[in-house]
Amino acid sequence: MSTIIDEEFGTITLRRSAKASHVRIRVAPDGRLRASLPLYAPLFVVRRLIKSSRDELRAMLQESHPVTHYEDGMLIGKSHTLIVRTSAAKTASAKRHGQQLIISLPEHLELNDPAISQVVRDGTIEALRIEAKSYLPKRLAFLAQKSGVSYEKVRFSHASGRWGSCSSNGTISLNIALMKVPFELIDYVLIHELSHTRQMNHSDAFWQLVGQSDPLYRQHRRELKKHTPSI
Repeated sequence: MSTIIDEEFGTITLRRSAKASHVRIRVAPDGRLRASLPLYAPLFVVRRLIKSSRDELRAMLQESHPVTHYEDGMLIGKSHTLIVRTSAAKTASAKRHGQQLIISLPEHLELNDPAISQVVRDGTIEALRIEAKSYLPKRLAFLAQKSGVSYEKVRFSHASGRWGSCSSNGTISLNIALMKVPFELIDYVLIHELSHTRQMNHSDAFWQLVGQSDPLYRQHRRELKKHTPSI
């Protein structure tokens, strides 16, 4: 898959398709812009569309995930800290060092410029995924044993607009954005999905199962609505 680099929007992936009749730009699950275009369409057509549609593209990006204001020293997830260091390089970069997410920021750029925010977001996704894989499977297994239920396996994502889901074969999918919310809300989501292994619906019987493991589930459900699973 080829890409083009835009000064404002960063890396934009290109997907050519025999089914495409015109150029279309949308927000991909990873939060970046993706252009689909006919097999033999020239690249200048994509660049021209980007140039003429900047306001619309900004609105699409803002709608797809909330605008996060990043600050030096802010907490990322449960255990990572954002560290900003001025760099002589022309482009920004992000890397993890222990529990630090280090952003190398060129002197002429601001941390919350759109292209830089995407670099920080990519680093944030990596940090949250590491935290999620370290914490969530153990906590899920503990809560499953405590409530006497079982599941087949656990998967992780960040592309979904949901905190979690449970398939009919017992596979539980969890959004790594769970690491952004308080621990009691993480437990609520895990209990919610574990309860679906017995009740694949939201019937009274389902909520009774949830309530057996989380007596405050109504309060936790309300609190969770104040957060977003987007990163």
